[in-house]
Amino acid sequence: MSRRISIFDTTLRDGEQSPGIALQPDEKATIAEQLQRLGVDVVEAGFPGASPGDFEGVKAVARVLDGPTVAAFARTVREDLDAAGEALAEARRSRIHVVIATSSIHMERKLGLEPAEVVQRARWAVAYAAERADEVEFSCEDATRSDPEFVARVCRVAIEAGATVINLPDTVGYALPHQYATFFADVRRRCPEMRHVTLSAHCHDDLGLAVANSLAAVHAGVGQVECTVNGLGERAGNASLEEIVVALKVRGDHFQVETGIDTEQITASSRLVSELTGYVVQRNKAVVGANAFAHEAGIHQDGMLKDARTYQIIDPVEVGVHMTLPLGKHSGRHAFARACADRGIQLSGDDLNAAFLRFKALADSRGAVPLDAVFEGVPA
Repeated sequence: MSRRISIFDTTLRDGEQSPGIALQPDEKATIAEQLQRLGVDVVEAGFPGASPGDFEGVKAVARVLDGPTVAAFARTVREDLDAAGEALAEARRSRIHVVIATSSIHMERKLGLEPAEVVQRARWAVAYAAERADEVEFSCEDATRSDPEFVARVCRVAIEAGATVINLPDTVGYALPHQYATFFADVRRRCPEMRHVTLSAHCHDDLGLAVANSLAAVHAGVGQVECTVNGLGERAGNASLEEIVVALKVRGDHFQVETGIDTEQITASSRLVSELTGYVVQRNKAVVGANAFAHEAGIHQDGMLKDARTYQIIDPVEVGVHMTLPLGKHSGRHAFARACADRGIQLSGDDLNAAFLRFKALADSRGAVPLDAVFEGVPA
């Protein structure tokens, strides 16, 4: 039987922390409604303690959603926790996401706290948050560069204080996939109380491994994955929601898990987030890039025309787009003839050969070639 993985979308919080993005409350609400159509389980709407605008943004999201849990980010300080609880007041189901760092470098250089003080803060903050929201998620920031024994100690007190979700993030994208999976197993062994809560993975892409690490965590047994649409996020970004979801679907034989995501809403979600954030999706981005289902090479186009499964491992319709066979210098005769036929231009024999030679000459000098240019000045 398939195991259900919850998708925690943090586009509106961690994604918005990308330089230059400042979503307005109505824009956050618009994206949140699309995330609801997409089928995410949790929408992290923002960090209410960061600014009045973000506070209003979380309130706007809490007001419009009636399906997903709405989460708000908070540090282990009273002001953050109060702001989170107040901003979430209208949510159908609310979650405060409590975060404190556990690595030596963060505790010493950033927080200026001793390990015992971190434990104390974690215990207090989770208990305080539990009185102000339906759920509490606790995260050990920079977990993968932390001592597993200390992480287990902090998680134990967080669970005792009321946390029902424990997140062990790879905050700076440092871990390798096998290490991340092993880290979860190690902490879980040291903290048996984790058997009674949901474990979550949250990965950054500094080494290009965010999706790989997230999938390794799923294979290791986590019940929640945190990600963003288009892989948006600080520095190199977060794990990409669309890549994780499609990988779990395509390789269901390996993972044997399911999500509640309506994959046909993926492209619409990607385009909306790109439009409202101003962050353009690179053409060769997996799943949602303009080239993800475009085939120009003649060998590929020939295979696609015979059976799309030769070069596509997922039907593009399943993510809300269609396959294309763009014409360029690498295109073959079959694809060219097909493109002509689609335009109502029936060619064969010498006529096809001549038109194809004209097309190749143009393609060598100008890249993509519109069919009108091939037949420009040619008698009908």
